[in-house]
Amino acid sequence: MIENILFLIFLILLIHYVIFLYKIYVGLSKLTNKVSEKIPEEFVSIIVPFRNEEKNILKTYTSLTAQNYPQEKYEIIFVNDSSDDNSLELLRNLSKRENVGVYSVPDDYSLNAHKKRAIRFGIEKSKGEIIVTTDADCMHSKDWLISLVKFMDAKTGFISGPVEFNSDSTLFIRMQRLEFAGLVITGAGLIGSDNPIICNAANIAYRKKAFESVGGFTYQMSLSSGDDELLMQKIHLDTDYQIKFALDKKAIVSTEANPTLKDFYHQRKRWASKGLFYGDSFLLIKLVLIFLFYLSLLVQPILGFLISAKYFLTFIFSFLIKLSAEYLVLKKGTSLLFDFKILKPFLITEILQVPYILVSGFMGMFGNLVWKDRKIKR
Repeated sequence: MIENILFLIFLILLIHYVIFLYKIYVGLSKLTNKVSEKIPEEFVSIIVPFRNEEKNILKTYTSLTAQNYPQEKYEIIFVNDSSDDNSLELLRNLSKRENVGVYSVPDDYSLNAHKKRAIRFGIEKSKGEIIVTTDADCMHSKDWLISLVKFMDAKTGFISGPVEFNSDSTLFIRMQRLEFAGLVITGAGLIGSDNPIICNAANIAYRKKAFESVGGFTYQMSLSSGDDELLMQKIHLDTDYQIKFALDKKAIVSTEANPTLKDFYHQRKRWASKGLFYGDSFLLIKLVLIFLFYLSLLVQPILGFLISAKYFLTFIFSFLIKLSAEYLVLKKGTSLLFDFKILKPFLITEILQVPYILVSGFMGMFGNLVWKDRKIKR
């Protein structure tokens, strides 16, 4: 009796996960790059929060100031968030263009919000009707800005753009590159299926009007994260604006992968922690079911050793279905955005994905987080 119940539970979790992947696949098919090539009439403000980025900040400055976009139609606002290295001085010593501003967040300004407080401070200093955010360790092609904001029409309130890791020098980095591409593809497919859940603040754009209409970050300023997907979800749920994904390879922002396993772990733990604050209860239930599916992939072989060899068969069946379905989604998304060579470490990445999802997901829900040498308490 108990054995049958367990088999049923494992089957339900598998079916739910396959349906989730199917929605992503269908959503990818619905995405379009057929948009106006005209520059939006609205002025654009690019907000770049930074903390301790002396190794990257000048490269980012160069790529942003070299945009194939009329200088009088956009501004770049760098916002220093308590850096204790030389990054602020490097920017201040530049002969800056007229459309570039450099600010520092006051010490007593929304203390626990960290990166989000820098973005809000930047928005307060901005004059654009369209806000674009990116990170200070990113590189942008000359056509990045125009390729991103061309998706902004009168009905659109938020645009999620693609991000990729720009190196494949080691197996660890190649695995990160594939896993990260999978997250971008997942976010794109969910937007295409009208279920926007995840995006990346390194490459997003939104109307200041939409930002203000949902209260900005007012309900999130006590959180250390949420400047991207929590805002996107709120605009989707609380306004009539559309959410779009910038399906254009020229809109890709590139950045470096995590150099160490420790850095990777802390990053993914921070990302996982945001799921606790999703405002949609039904969405939370779906994410819990996905987590339980991954947990079942660990439990089934254990039960195979302890109870019955039948659980090895259910594990093999579940894992092969997962493998096949995820490969189809990745292949579809890669054909739209990335180079197919990122799929090379697919099998080993799939094998290691299960324990990584379980550990980072669990630790993201409990314990403290680390970002830019800061220990962040809940």
